[in-house]
Amino acid sequence: MNGRSDDTERRRLAEPPLPPELSPRRAAAAHGGVPPQQARRPQPSPQPGGGSGDGYGPPSTGGPGGRGPRGPRWSTRKKLGYTALGLVVVLLVVSVSTYFWADSKVRRQVDLSAINNEQGAPAKGKGTNYLIVGSDSREGLSKAQEKELHTGSDSGQRTDSMMILHTGSNGTTMLSLPRDSYVTIPSFYGKETKKQYPASTHKLNKAYADGGPELLTRTVEHDTGIHIDHYAEIGFSGFVNLVNALGGVQLCLDSPLKDKASGADLKKGCQKVNGKESLAYVRERHQEADQDLGRMKHQQQFLATLAHQAASPSTILNPFKLYPVIGSGLDTLVVDKNMSLLDLAHMFFAMKSVSGGKGNQLTVPIANANYQTGDGDSVLWDKTKAGQLFSELQQDQKVSAG
Repeated sequence: MNGRSDDTERRRLAEPPLPPELSPRRAAAAHGGVPPQQARRPQPSPQPGGGSGDGYGPPSTGGPGGRGPRGPRWSTRKKLGYTALGLVVVLLVVSVSTYFWADSKVRRQVDLSAINNEQGAPAKGKGTNYLIVGSDSREGLSKAQEKELHTGSDSGQRTDSMMILHTGSNGTTMLSLPRDSYVTIPSFYGKETKKQYPASTHKLNKAYADGGPELLTRTVEHDTGIHIDHYAEIGFSGFVNLVNALGGVQLCLDSPLKDKASGADLKKGCQKVNGKESLAYVRERHQEADQDLGRMKHQQQFLATLAHQAASPSTILNPFKLYPVIGSGLDTLVVDKNMSLLDLAHMFFAMKSVSGGKGNQLTVPIANANYQTGDGDSVLWDKTKAGQLFSELQQDQKVSAG
C-alpha cells in the first residue's frame, strides 16, 4: 500500500506545474472544454450516418427534440411539376369522358354506303362534301310549341333548307340548293309502299318527302355530279334548343323584319336573338323580293354565325355552356352512319371559317326562278354555269362563281 502511494506522489510531483494564472476551470477551457487528462486521450471518430455523438452512445437523429429523421424537402419546381401532371391527368380523363358521352348522343341513322356504291354514282372527290339539311321535323315539339313557333302542323316530311358544304385545299364553299329546284329524281324503291318507282322530274323537296335522306342524297349526287361524303340534318326543336343553349346569337339587320307567317318581328340593327326569334328569321321569306332565294341567304348567314359562336373559346372553354350546347345540338341532329365527332367538328369549324370571310357563300346559278311546271312554280338551274361550279367543287378547284 505505502509503495503504491509513493509512486502516485512521485508522478504528481513530476508533472509540470500549472501556470499560476490558470485555475483548473481555465485550464479545461484552454483545452477546448475538456480536462487536460481527457484532452490527451485519443477521441473516437464520428459515427457513420452523420451523427454527432461522442462514440459511446447512439448517433444524434438530427431532428428537433430527437423526434426522428426529417423527410426530403420538395423544391418549388418539383411541386409545380407534380401539380401540372395532375392537371394533365384530370383534363385527359374529362376529355375522354366527354368524347364518349357526346359520341353516345349522335344519331347515326342515314346509310350512304349503298348510295355511293351504286353504279353511276359520282366517285370520291378531292375534298370533303357535307349535305346539310334543315328539315321541318316537329319531333319533340308539343302542339303548344308548334303554335308558338309558327311551324304549322303539316304532316309528312319536308326540307326547309338544303346546302352543300365543301371543304378542301382551295377553301370552303357553302352552296345553297333551292328546295323548289326542278331536278331529276332517280328511280327508287319505296320503303313504305314496297314499290319500284321510275325516274321522274320534280322539285328537289319531293325527293326527301318520298324517300327521306337517302333518296335526297342520291338525287343531289345525280343532278350535281358531286360525291356526298356526309349527311347532317337538324329539325325545328333542335335548332331552337341549340340557339338557346348558346345564350342567343348576335344578329345584325339592315332593316326591320316583320312576317306574320313565320312570326318574325325583329328591329333594325344588331341584337341578340333567342331560339324562337332565330327560327322565325331563317324561315321568313315573304318580305324578300326573291322569296326562297332571299331566305337562303339568311340561312347561310345565320348558320355561319351560329357555328362561329358555338366554336368560340367562350363556349369551348366554359363547361357550363359547352355541355348544354353539345347536348342540345346532338339530341335532334341526324347524321350518316360514318360520321364521327371529328367529322362533325370539322363541319362546324368549316362553317365558322365562312362567317370569318375565309370562304364562299353561293347559291346554285339559276336560269329561271319562276319556271312553270306541273308541280307549280319551280326553280330552273343554269345548266352551263351550274355544271361548271359543280365540277370545280367535285375536283376541289377554286370556284369561279362568287
